[in-house]
Amino acid sequence: QVHLVESGGGLVQAGGSLRLSCAASGRTFSTYAMGWFRQAPGKEREFAAAISWSGGSTYVADSVKGRFTISRDNAKNTAYLQMNSLQPEDTAVYYCAAKSGGWTSREYAYDYWGQGTQVTVSS
Repeated sequence: QVHLVESGGGLVQAGGSLRLSCAASGRTFSTYAMGWFRQAPGKEREFAAAISWSGGSTYVADSVKGRFTISRDNAKNTAYLQMNSLQPEDTAVYYCAAKSGGWTSREYAYDYWGQGTQVTVSS
């Protein structure tokens, strides 16, 4: 079992930045690929970014490419999502997720999920 807890969400003005954290406990964090997903009001949850267990490979959705960066610190059992140049359309609940094996953008492949953290971007 892996228990994930997101933090770092909040209210920010358009053009601002936030860094989300995902703290993991339980089984060995460094063996899991990590993903960030988001769900805007009235919309389905969508993929934002993923990172391999080592941190050597990352993938960012086209919708946030150039603005969002995913990273991880296996020594701290934590994954991060740095979000820059935030826009109102980035408003959503952001979730981190963990899976064994390689990273993927496919939501159904992830085994463990956090409770989510709200990000609200005002115009």
